Amino acid sequence: MIELHILLILMIIGAIVAMEIEDLLSSVIALGAVGFGLTLAFLLLRAPDLAITQLVVEILSLIILIRATVGVKLPREKIRSRIGYSIFAVIFVALFLSFSAKAITQLPSFGNSLMRMGSQYVAEAKIKTGATNIVSAIILDFRAYDTLGEATVLFTAVIGILAVLRKSRKRA
Repeated sequence: MIELHILLILMIIGAIVAMEIEDLLSSVIALGAVGFGLTLAFLLLRAPDLAITQLVVEILSLIILIRATVGVKLPREKIRSRIGYSIFAVIFVALFLSFSAKAITQLPSFGNSLMRMGSQYVAEAKIKTGATNIVSAIILDFRAYDTLGEATVLFTAVIGILAVLRKSRKRA
């Protein structure tokens, strides 16, 4: 679990960089790196459903934030090159990519599951639920609250995107 601890430390550092950086678009990108780090943390914790939901919400949030920040003109009082931030960003990206590669290589091969609970769902789905479709029985009976939470998150993300991307009407 040392990988998870290092990933969490990198996420904290990325969040600090997102707060301290002067350029708004760079701050949004650093915040996106933190969100993708959370996706990798969910994969390391063997929660692929949460990782997929986090990835979708992160991508949609980045679209909204980038759309909101691209047209913003901020007054630039100080324009100077910070070599320290550049070096830190390169090191952060290199470490992030190396841990991402390690997380991806440790995923089980296709068709091999590490979870023992899945076989119990398959064995008892017909008996406990009476449903003929095992996938529907698992999603709607055994994991109903989880499915409701994921649907709520996705619905909220779509509503947020529609709110940001809608055209504002000019008052006459």
